[in-house]
Parts: sequence; C-alpha cells; structure tokens
Amino acid sequence: MKTVGKWRSQRLEREVSMVRWGTVGQPVLLFPTAGGDAEEIERFHIIGSLRALLDAGKIKIYSVDSVAGAALLAREKNARHQMWLQDQFHRYIRHEVVPAIHADCKTTNLEIWSAGASIGAFHAIASVCRFPDVFSRALAISGTYDLRRFYDAQEFSDDFWVSSPIHFVPTLAGPHLDKLRTRFILIASGAGRAEDMGESWRMASVLGKQGIPNRVDSWGPQWHHDWETWRKMLPQYLGEWTK
Repeated sequence: MKTVGKWRSQRLEREVSMVRWGTVGQPVLLFPTAGGDAEEIERFHIIGSLRALLDAGKIKIYSVDSVAGAALLAREKNARHQMWLQDQFHRYIRHEVVPAIHADCKTTNLEIWSAGASIGAFHAIASVCRFPDVFSRALAISGTYDLRRFYDAQEFSDDFWVSSPIHFVPTLAGPHLDKLRTRFILIASGAGRAEDMGESWRMASVLGKQGIPNRVDSWGPQWHHDWETWRKMLPQYLGEWTK
C-alpha cells in the first residue's frame, strides 16, 4: 500500500511531500539521491527490491523530497542559502517528518531507522548523529560524506558545519554523545565505477574515534555507484536487521 502526503514546510519555505510504502513493520526513512523526489526510489525499483520485506510486514518505507540536495544542484540563490537549507532540511526531518511517521505508526515509542545512497547516505548518517533520540540505526550505502566540493564557496557557515557529520561528530560530548554511542551505523559501498571507499573509511574513522558503533562493508570492484548495487544492498541489510 502506498500513501502520499503533502504540506507546506515553514522551515524549508516550500511545499514538500512524503510517501509511505507498507502498512506495518519497522519504520525506515529512506532518503533519495541528491536531486531526487520522494518517489524516486519507486521509479528506480528500490521499492520492488524490498517488496518481500514490505509484504511480510517487516518494514514500512518512508521517503521525502531531497530539498537541500536539489537546491545545491540547481545553485538555488547562493552558497550561504544552500548551507542554511541543508541545516533546515535536517530540522524539517526531526520536527516535521519524524512526528508524521510517529502519527502514522500511532506511537512515539518506535525508533526509526534511516537509510540512503550517495548523498542520501550523508543524510542517513546525519539523522542518527544529530537526532539519536529518535533514530537508532543508519544504513549508508555508496556514500559521499564531505560535501564541501559541491558548493561554490570558499568559506562555510555554521549552518554547514552543524549539519555535516564528518565535521560535527568530533565536537560531540555529554548526554548527546552517550546516546549516540548506543546507536549503530552500517557503511557499505562498492569499489567499482564512481565509488570511493575512502569516503566510507573516513566517515567510519570519525565515528570510531568517538566510540560510536559502526561497520564498513566493501563489496568490491564489481559493484558500481548505481541503482543496481543499491537494489542488492538495501534488501540484504534490511532483511538481516529484521530477522
């Protein structure tokens, strides 16, 4: 079963959409790639690859528009605005999307998993690292974790630093870090065309130095930065997590 919700987000200053597939099971927020919308994962057959888990009631998949990524690709306004929007996107996830998922699940006690590929992996890790009170696991695949090269900028604002986990995780301490150390992040990537395992290892090193449980899986050179890889990875890991 697929449902689509739309509303105007004051944080993002635009209309947004969220789509859900499935009716019961563990809620998973699956971020699209950089410029994708909430239904991208259906068009590229990710939902089809997860059909067995959905039909078995193991998972419910939610997805949203990649507002910050789309603005970055389109060079919306200027770099400072794009950085602001990246931070606001995460705040929208916490304060608009998470309550919508809880309302749909009719409980506030069910922790959410995050997942995503490419820049979606960046947002999946950021969600757990920024909001470990509501996100308990991240599945980050073929990730890009230092986004500075995508901005047309020489200087970066606080909005960027506070929303970039490879940069803000080293600054965490106290109860926030204590909670984050009870979470888990799985970082998987191919080593083929357009993949960079160095990104995965750098992200894992940052997490590991702070005592945050994580694992890196390299799938080897036959797996490329492509939907075919992600259609294999997502059902495999989510299947393992829901056994």
